[in-house]
Amino acid sequence: MSLKEQITEDMKNAMRAKDSERLGTIRLLLSAMKQKEVDERVVLDDAMVVVIVDKLIKQRKDSITAFELAARQDLADKEKSELLVLQAYLPARMSAEEVTAAVQAIVASLGAKGPGDMGKVMGAVKTQLAGKADMAQVSAAVKAALAS
Repeated sequence: MSLKEQITEDMKNAMRAKDSERLGTIRLLLSAMKQKEVDERVVLDDAMVVVIVDKLIKQRKDSITAFELAARQDLADKEKSELLVLQAYLPARMSAEEVTAAVQAIVASLGAKGPGDMGKVMGAVKTQLAGKADMAQVSAAVKAALAS
């Protein structure tokens, strides 16, 4: 079963269980997926769905930070519950050690030296680690690898 089919099935299950919070989050995800399909006239595969889920998760994390700074814990809690629902659709993430090792291997294969090569390395890293690792963590690993 594809990830898209799994999300649709989870929506049906949430409707049957009358789980309105989970249902709302899943509908939001399906809406973002449908919008991408219509805008680009493509049929989404699992990799493209993971990119959309990643984007929505990043938005939730940014919102949580903003709401906590504004002392709006009620809204931050809502975003946190949506974040948990969305994280269920991501593949298993790489550990920090795995990310560091992968980044160092890519830096070595490209022969990159110094911060000036950051763009070249990030381009290569994104294609290999998209959906498998948190890109903020990857960026920090690239900076560390190029600084040494």
